Amino acid sequence: MKLGSLVLDSSPLRRNKGFRHLFVGRLVSVVGSSITTVGTAVQVYAITGSALAVGLISIAGGFPMVAGMLYGGTLADGADRRKVLLWTQVPLALFSVGLALNAGAAHPQLWLIYLLTMVQGGLTGLGAPARTAMIPELVGPALYSSAVALTSTLNTTAGLVGPALAGLLIAKVDLAAAFWIDAATFGVYVLTLFALPAQRPGEGSSRPGWRALAEGLRYVRDNKAVGSVLMIDMSAMVFGMPKALFPSLGTGLFHGGSVAVGLLYAAPGAGALIGAAASGWTGKVRRPGPIVLWAVCVWGAAIALFGLARSLPLALALLVVAGIADVVSEILRGTLLQLLTPDGMRGRLSGLWLAQTNGAPALGNAEAGAVAAAAGEAVSIVSGGLLCIVGALLIAWRMPALRHAELPHVEAAQEKVATA
Repeated sequence: MKLGSLVLDSSPLRRNKGFRHLFVGRLVSVVGSSITTVGTAVQVYAITGSALAVGLISIAGGFPMVAGMLYGGTLADGADRRKVLLWTQVPLALFSVGLALNAGAAHPQLWLIYLLTMVQGGLTGLGAPARTAMIPELVGPALYSSAVALTSTLNTTAGLVGPALAGLLIAKVDLAAAFWIDAATFGVYVLTLFALPAQRPGEGSSRPGWRALAEGLRYVRDNKAVGSVLMIDMSAMVFGMPKALFPSLGTGLFHGGSVAVGLLYAAPGAGALIGAAASGWTGKVRRPGPIVLWAVCVWGAAIALFGLARSLPLALALLVVAGIADVVSEILRGTLLQLLTPDGMRGRLSGLWLAQTNGAPALGNAEAGAVAAAAGEAVSIVSGGLLCIVGALLIAWRMPALRHAELPHVEAAQEKVATA
């Protein structure tokens, strides 16, 4: 394998103006949203002094977001996807302004923070499927996996940069400044969306509504390859997601205090960046299914070994390996899901996938915490990693459509791109 084929493929950015606009706008927006996530946590804790109150922010925004993603998928299949994004991003900017005004008030209102967080979560969910569903049409099948790798790199990088900027803004300026910056990033995102062409859904689209969502669920049931992609993702996230135990491990087992906790949270993201940076080969894979299965097994094995680790450096190295495996699986699962789905159904499938990827980690953290309380942290982590592997093997056995799923049009499309 040539070294050049391992490097993150930037072709979607170089070749497609529409994707370039979407990428830049999204990058700025995710950084802003990460700043607000930190800002709201800091403000709620300053008002209440309660870690529980801080944790409730995730619940306040999480449930509306998942519901929004499910319904937003039907919007993405029944309307111009660019307009759906515009309809959601403009109000999001206004609600960030509301957070900034509240932070600058003499007596900030706690209930208003929760209310604005709930509305922001719902609006974010409504727009997310439209953004995901429009990418295959923007870049084409040959460059789609590269576009997913770039998007994954964007999310990981912005997730690291945003909190650091938030800390600087809050420390050097004030809390309100963090929210004003977020509002400005939404403005940039909206400008990039205006530069996109119309994104009307294709054949198989339906009127928005819960009936359309039911059609999407039936499609998942009938298309075994697509259904198995969703199932293996759910299995990995529910059984192999021990992040809820990181604070206890960092301060207890590894005796590293908050620094160790931060490193544990950062290590999978670092692995994801490494994996995405070396993902050029994923665009040439014709049968992604077997690699997805192997990647999920590597993830599970790395998590299980992490549960046995007694030194912080070894634990971090295993989490980096897990992050690499996870991003490889994510890129190829996304490619299978989108390219095996007709355009008129992509919004609904994107909504289901996004709702699952946002909801399953919460279930995984709850599962890890419950098992740890009953049997100990090591048992919780090791059993979760092993169950993740068992889940992948069962899906490979009972749902062979994933192993045999092919993307026969990719090679021809790549040749067309290469000669363009």
